[in-house]
Amino acid sequence: MLSKHNSIQRDQLEMITLDQLVPANHLVRKIEGAIDFTFIYDLVKDMYSEIGRPSIDPVILVKLTFIQYTFGIRSMRKTIEEVETNMAYRWFLGYGFHDKVPHFSTFGKNYERRFKDTDLFERIFYRILMTASERKLISAEHVFVDSTHVKASANKRKFEKKIVRKETRAYQGRLQEEINQDRENNGKKPFPPDKFDKEETKEIKESTTDPESGYYVKDERTKQFAYSFHAAADRNGFVLGTIVTPGNTHDSHILEPLVEQVIEKVGKPEAVAADAAYKTPAITSYLFGKEITPALPYTRPRTKEGFFRKHDYVYDEHFDCYLCPSGEILRYSTTNKEGYREYKSTKHTCATCSFLSQCTVSKDHQKVVTRHIWQNYMEEADHLRHHKDVKPIYAKRKETIERVFADAKEKHGMRWTTLRGLKKLSMQAMLTFAAMNLKKIANWTWQGPRMA
Repeated sequence: MLSKHNSIQRDQLEMITLDQLVPANHLVRKIEGAIDFTFIYDLVKDMYSEIGRPSIDPVILVKLTFIQYTFGIRSMRKTIEEVETNMAYRWFLGYGFHDKVPHFSTFGKNYERRFKDTDLFERIFYRILMTASERKLISAEHVFVDSTHVKASANKRKFEKKIVRKETRAYQGRLQEEINQDRENNGKKPFPPDKFDKEETKEIKESTTDPESGYYVKDERTKQFAYSFHAAADRNGFVLGTIVTPGNTHDSHILEPLVEQVIEKVGKPEAVAADAAYKTPAITSYLFGKEITPALPYTRPRTKEGFFRKHDYVYDEHFDCYLCPSGEILRYSTTNKEGYREYKSTKHTCATCSFLSQCTVSKDHQKVVTRHIWQNYMEEADHLRHHKDVKPIYAKRKETIERVFADAKEKHGMRWTTLRGLKKLSMQAMLTFAAMNLKKIANWTWQGPRMA
């Protein structure tokens, strides 16, 4: 039988508190119970003047951003609209039914006047991380590193082509020292400083809308200006550190500063797991140097079809030479400024070799095999890949850092950004990951509603 609800109670008067309208297990209740936000006052006390008219409570400003990033609301303007009608958000902010909500531009003005050149958001991020640590929720012996691209607020067709200097890598000084030492050990003259300092340039596309973003090309369909959010997570999915770069920065350049950040703020991990983009001589050298176990994947040889692969040339460590598939010796020739030792075959021997077409297309019939001065670290990482304790660590990537990025994009609005500039994007990264960490703390420590 069809029934109709004819009684309309829109004008009904009732005595009710705001607290009664917020469900007992609502996420805002869990967050409020997980952390005392009054720590914000100590962080911002030097950013406010003693004179002048009263400002918006800084705790409310920060809580507004946590509402935005926790619930994946696309902008502060939309967040304020939601607060106007959402009783749970009003309860979280400490507002009553009729309290006036700040204008959406209030946070932006405070950012420009007070927060812009401070480390406020970084300190909030680490304060929440410390709370997780105090509650024994962090398990940082294994750290998982990766990055994801966030679409910039910039038209990909509006750009200028520029010639810029290639960025200096974190390990450059260490590499140069070891190159010269290796050359001296092999009877070669060390490179003069100007050989390394020679300015190397590259052509880039620079957005005229957001010049600090980077042009990112994934495939024919994915070409856009973007930022890279690099992050390190523990085995429980807590984000331990983050760095934001332009989208055209290679992942491998950021692992070292990111791991250093984790070591400084959280502690030294026993192992670091990362995907194939991070499997480089510099990274393996750095991790072994820090006594950290690398958990890296298998990478296929990048040899042309029909040619011998690199492993077909056997390295003799004792005599420091390579043996080719026909048993001929490739002797050490030099160490180049990129850190690769060059081993060369004898031209006249190769010219009559039956394997020549599978070995080289060199016009002078000389095969050159290169070996990085840190190649032994790469080989050790490959051996460890099969170890019973290391293999499960790498397998956890999909449950940790990959899930962090998937949740950040799907639930917390990190697929694209409305902000521009590295400083603002760093703020977005810190607040997004802080909100995700806080959400995890809140859900894991919630004891349920207190009975009266």
